[in-house]
Amino acid sequence: MPTPTPTPTPNPPAPGPEILAAFEAAKGFMPVGEGLALYAAAVEAGRLGLPLLEVGTYCGRSTILLAGAAREAGVTALTVDHHRGSEEQQPGWEYHDPETVDPELGVMDTLPTFRRTLHRAGLEDHVVALVGCSPKVAALWNSPLALVFIDGGHTDEHATADYEGWAPHVAEGGLLVIHDVFPDPVDEFTGQAPYRVYLRALASGAFTELPATDSLRVLRRTGDGI
Repeated sequence: MPTPTPTPTPNPPAPGPEILAAFEAAKGFMPVGEGLALYAAAVEAGRLGLPLLEVGTYCGRSTILLAGAAREAGVTALTVDHHRGSEEQQPGWEYHDPETVDPELGVMDTLPTFRRTLHRAGLEDHVVALVGCSPKVAALWNSPLALVFIDGGHTDEHATADYEGWAPHVAEGGLLVIHDVFPDPVDEFTGQAPYRVYLRALASGAFTELPATDSLRVLRRTGDGI
């Protein structure tokens, strides 16, 4: 029997003040407006009774929203990240934060900050952190997911691997959410790879587009063909 499609509510659900405050206090780059849209998508998808998964955790800013939605739905939020930082977060790049560097090893390690973020938000019990490279974790995964949020590396290699590894696991009626989708070629480094993945998802015939919020794209799984 096909998985039922959740019915969107006229007024999108919003996180409670404690979740929103924890989100705004956490390290990360997602604006509030996109965060609210992500939360609403996660609440809707959570009605399928399946896990919610994000690729690209960084310090847990968006994880707070997924975990809050997972708690409401009685499901689990999963995060996939090697916690060594993506390309634009390395030393010498615009989004580098020296506080995320391991002082002993001299390499990025966002895992401790991520764990503190979840602890402060009171959400540790609702999240399973999968520490490793996205394609390797995806190769071991064999269960359907209510939501896949792609927000990892912004090269074609990494964005494509995230899509190919995880999009097939989105359940019928579930949601594929892609962050940093910028159609303008001027954004080649920051958003063109996610944009190309978004176009590929639409062209597959497996997804139907829902309303977008700034650089956040939401697509519902409505068919096969990934």
